[in-house]
Amino acid sequence: MDSLTQIALGAAVAEVTLGKKIGNKAILWGAVGGTIPDLDVLANPILSELQALAFHRGITHSILFSIVGAFLFGWMVHNVYQSKYHNVIAGIGWSSLFALISVPIIILSGNPAVKIAAVILLSALVYFTYRKYKDRDVPSLGTSLRDWQLLFFWTIFTHPILDSFTTYGTQLFQPFSSFRVGFNNISVADPLYTLPLIIGLIIISFYHRQNDKRRTIIWGAIIVSSLYMAFTIWNKSRVNQIFTDSLQSENIEYQRYMTSPSILNNVLWFCLAEAESEYYFGLYSFFDKEKKVILHSIPKNWDLLDAQEDDNTINTLKWFSNNYYGVMKRKDGSLQINDMRYGTYDGKDTNEESFIFRFGVKKGSDGMYQITDEQAGPPNEDRAEIFKELWKRIKGI
Repeated sequence: MDSLTQIALGAAVAEVTLGKKIGNKAILWGAVGGTIPDLDVLANPILSELQALAFHRGITHSILFSIVGAFLFGWMVHNVYQSKYHNVIAGIGWSSLFALISVPIIILSGNPAVKIAAVILLSALVYFTYRKYKDRDVPSLGTSLRDWQLLFFWTIFTHPILDSFTTYGTQLFQPFSSFRVGFNNISVADPLYTLPLIIGLIIISFYHRQNDKRRTIIWGAIIVSSLYMAFTIWNKSRVNQIFTDSLQSENIEYQRYMTSPSILNNVLWFCLAEAESEYYFGLYSFFDKEKKVILHSIPKNWDLLDAQEDDNTINTLKWFSNNYYGVMKRKDGSLQINDMRYGTYDGKDTNEESFIFRFGVKKGSDGMYQITDEQAGPPNEDRAEIFKELWKRIKGI
């Protein structure tokens, strides 16, 4: 899931675990714990594109890391609060959380006014946090090492579990297996899952830690989000039935199929079936007038690849796509491998720019393929138009 959702889930789980003892500090450390697994992206500068592809959602998203990380980070934070400098650490922690929220806005926003406003807000928050904690004598929290280890276990563990419901896949069993768990029932960003958690966290932050309303509200938020997750699983079962009925009505023989929701919603679904030499795919919205997937086809073209059995690039791309991959020749004659699990932006076009997850590949002098370029998601200049078309398609045909 997206970073904001993982921060919100981590904060909510931490509140349930330790909120009664440490109040809003649980929200802070839960946000940190919920972010830790995704810090694997910090290794990207020293990894190749291929290595980064295999490393993300790897060891830091495993069950083993949840256990080891709980002991390690729990021990670290427990010792911080045993130190006489823990008031300074608390100030740094809150400032870091503000930065975690503000810096992406500063970097990604194309509006200079938004950038300036975010910088001013971040600076003000850091300054007032510094003033608040500079000379403050913060009393002992009364927490044990076990308390902190439980907090970090649940905040780290729930992160990969949540990721496993998306299409990308999560290597829960690393380092023993690179099998990627992906149930494909919720988008990597879905506001209807995230908003109850955020609203609940905002409300409880105004209550004293001993107030029973805190637990009632945060449990309510977690239950609402969990019910929505269950709803997405039910939605997937409905789409699966409609898709298989559509394939049967067209007398299409297929080997396997998959369905997954489009970005930011659980209404519009991408459907993909693998046949012997081609893929059949299309979009279905629950607002469509007819319960049928309009199917389009594209050849696999696996024969275009002349790869050796030990070609690491091709084998990694096959593994990453769960063998749902297609090959095509670009206009310039080079080869492109498309991860068919994500399909195309409109669910029907099959030109080289239409595929959401695609890789340019080229054979080197050693006979092995290398990635020449990678595209994941729409280019910045096309996003507004693509999301406009997505919204129109969500409303049905």
